[in-house]
Amino acid sequence: MSGGEVAGILVAVFWSILVSFLAVVLVRLAQVLRATTKLVADVSEQAVPLLGEASATVRSAQTQLDRVDAIATDVQEVTSNASALSSTVASTFGGPLVKVAAFGYAVRQAIGRKGPQPPATRRTVIVGRTVPSARRGGRRNRGGKA
Repeated sequence: MSGGEVAGILVAVFWSILVSFLAVVLVRLAQVLRATTKLVADVSEQAVPLLGEASATVRSAQTQLDRVDAIATDVQEVTSNASALSSTVASTFGGPLVKVAAFGYAVRQAIGRKGPQPPATRRTVIVGRTVPSARRGGRRNRGGKA
């Protein structure tokens, strides 16, 4: 065997190892592509019904929101009617009731002032003297509180 034949054998072995390595890589790549294709198909199968359910849920929510909007409109109308009724009652009965209450108060004050009023007692203040404080009945120091 000459040097050229040995070099040819080495190149042939190197190329066979390289081709084997590339074949293994291609087989693994094919497996990954098959698994990806299957995964995409499964996701597509599950996504279509899920989107249909989501669409039905959104439609149901829109229906409920329309109902709530109608209820809110009715409540607003009732509130405005109650406010109008309240202002009508206040303007109709409020003024006369205030006048009747004022008249009743004046009558009570007039009845309570029968006869002459007793003169007010005068107190004398002495500068420089201490006056004993008023005693309070019924209050005792309980529980050690000051």
